[in-house]
Amino acid sequence: MSLDAVSPATSRIALSRLMTGADVNLLGTVHGGVMMKLVDDAAGMVATRHSLGPAVTAAMDEMAFLFPVHVGELVHTFAQVNWTGRTSMEVGVRVEAEPWNVPDRTPVHVATAFLTFVAIDADGRPREVPALKLECAEDERRFHEATIRRKHRLARRAAIAASRHSESFEAE
Repeated sequence: MSLDAVSPATSRIALSRLMTGADVNLLGTVHGGVMMKLVDDAAGMVATRHSLGPAVTAAMDEMAFLFPVHVGELVHTFAQVNWTGRTSMEVGVRVEAEPWNVPDRTPVHVATAFLTFVAIDADGRPREVPALKLECAEDERRFHEATIRRKHRLARRAAIAASRHSESFEAE
């Protein structure tokens, strides 16, 4: 079965949430795990929308925390599909924060993440996803960079598997 290609704009989303005292760590900044959940929630919605059905998180390739987030800041997540394979897709998420009570302040880019999702059928088996219809230079750049991340992820996995089966490796 071949599905029609879909523009990344079709499934792109933005979510916002106010950070409260329940979200902070011992240092008084928003806990990294809270940020990761927001990222996974946004990415999961995009993957489900793009694949026209359930999709599950298979990997988080990268999450860079650039600046701390504080109680009282409004956090915005912006997510879109960057790359698709036969049954999997990469979703990129940009996270920005701004004070909730200062409307003219420019939001600060506080985190970026890249997650891989696999679309699944009713039995939990991988199913085909629509290809991406790249419509602009930005879509092409994202697709190309996601391809690089995928190659690195697969090479790392192969290198680790090879090292586990290597006779020259000695456990300490």
